[in-house]
Amino acid sequence: MDGTRQAQAGRLTHPHRRYSRDRNGDRARFKGVNCAMPLLLEGKKVVVIGGSSGIGLAIARQAQAQGASLVIIGRDPMKLSNAASKLGGDVQTIGGDAHDHAALESFIAALPEFDHLVSMIGDTMAGGFLQTPLDSMRHVLHSKFWTNLLIARFAAPLVRESGSMTFTSGSGVRAQEAAASYVANEALAAMAQGLGSELGPRVRVNVIAPAFMDTALWRAKPREDIDARIRSYSQINPLGRLGTPEEVASAYIFLMVNTYTTGQVLQIDGGMMLRK
Repeated sequence: MDGTRQAQAGRLTHPHRRYSRDRNGDRARFKGVNCAMPLLLEGKKVVVIGGSSGIGLAIARQAQAQGASLVIIGRDPMKLSNAASKLGGDVQTIGGDAHDHAALESFIAALPEFDHLVSMIGDTMAGGFLQTPLDSMRHVLHSKFWTNLLIARFAAPLVRESGSMTFTSGSGVRAQEAAASYVANEALAAMAQGLGSELGPRVRVNVIAPAFMDTALWRAKPREDIDARIRSYSQINPLGRLGTPEEVASAYIFLMVNTYTTGQVLQIDGGMMLRK
């Protein structure tokens, strides 16, 4: 090999430089050469409805770590304030109850244009078709389907080109175990398909379906009931455990940055439905 080719090979392979990552695994570099990986959401604005705790807060944290500015919306002023303090940086908070549809229209109309929206809205309820009170079923459908449909209608004009909206359904139960929730989940899947077509190619629309996990959503129930559910679900789950908010949150980030996914439901349940 002549001197020119040796020099070219040296520049290409860098045999004397070692690869390393920082503590969080976010940046990669050769020793002596700064090769920082670009932030996936740098310069983007992300709105999280229900972003003050649990999975929603984990989504906000991960989006911010990838360079996004945030708007988090919730109905509890104290939780919103605590979330903003934990997050720091460029975070706007808006107080409002998404189930109040007149208020929902007002606070979405007041939003600036944004790139990605996540909705964590959706109450759940156990019980089959024969025994669940109709008022309870109506409440779940109002919360999980009709409210999210209105969020999509109100927010769609504000989403920037190549942006996304991601909604939240659920996994881990069959129709006879949680009739209203199951019907609402299926309705959200149909909504994502329809809106994915109607809003494409400008906006992508998807759904994340997580299974039960030990978050603040369930803290009002007796601790012994929660522990019993954790044991039951862990035994069924092929992975032998419940998921974490951080694991689920990463799926929302994936759908923000993957520009060739729309109209889909992504189940993040550890394979639980394989054994149900």
